[in-house]
Amino acid sequence: MIFGKLAKIALLAAVSGAMIGMQRSKRRKLSVEGKVVLITGGSRGLGFALAQELATRGALLALCGRSDEHLQLAKQALIERGAEVFVYPADVTDPQQVDILVQQVVGHYGRVDVLVNNAGAMLVGPHAAMDSEDYKKIMDNNCWSSLYCIQAVLPHFTAQSAGQVVNIASIGGKIAVPHMLPYSVSKFALLGLSQGLTAELAPAGIDVLTVVPSLMRTGSPLNIGVKGSHKLEYAWFKIADSLPFVSQSAARAASAIADGMESGKKEMVLTLPAKVAAALQGLCPKFLSGTLTLVNRVLPR
Repeated sequence: MIFGKLAKIALLAAVSGAMIGMQRSKRRKLSVEGKVVLITGGSRGLGFALAQELATRGALLALCGRSDEHLQLAKQALIERGAEVFVYPADVTDPQQVDILVQQVVGHYGRVDVLVNNAGAMLVGPHAAMDSEDYKKIMDNNCWSSLYCIQAVLPHFTAQSAGQVVNIASIGGKIAVPHMLPYSVSKFALLGLSQGLTAELAPAGIDVLTVVPSLMRTGSPLNIGVKGSHKLEYAWFKIADSLPFVSQSAARAASAIADGMESGKKEMVLTLPAKVAAALQGLCPKFLSGTLTLVNRVLPR
């Protein structure tokens, strides 16, 4: 039974590869050189790594984050590398602050060409330790914030008949990971939003790229929220986040994302484990569910 499922996965991968090969010739090249790129959550982690990568490709950077201190440090580091950078502190879960942010970026550069929705939050712990407010908070950070930013830039993209939205989702948006349910729920929602907008915005000349990373070595354990058995929950997440075969370096992910942006891709699953897990979810959901049930048994109660 398992081997039959694996054969189906291999066949699906082959068919998908052939379709991708056919589509590559149709993709528009979307060079970021000279483009104004707004990155939310751009002062650290993947956002900062992506800013570094795009700067080497000639992009004009606009970084947003909640901490002005962190933004200034990021700005100085990027300027020392020869980048042109504008920073503005804002809480992107507040639509009014988002509108002001986009106005500030347009006021500084005269336009905005690319939006990277990277800001987000993570909460680790068992479902029994979560309440509805936890889900609402993570949804605000990981889904609604992206929608607010998209709505704010769309009038500018529409006016210039061009633009690109890059939504940083997660493998947790394709597979509900135990002890990360609020995060998974929010990323499932973001994936749906991103995939739907891909089709709806295309006629206006606006490209949407959905990025599906797995765990990333960005120092994120220092910034996660934890509920339940705090020390044990933090410990398992920190270990998983640091394993090379489970997680990915931020610099490598940033390079891959930048390549995807410039090649006009619509969706990217960044790592092989994430690709396998996504394929198993589609073809062998019972097997994957059983595997996750076993994983849940060894996680803290």
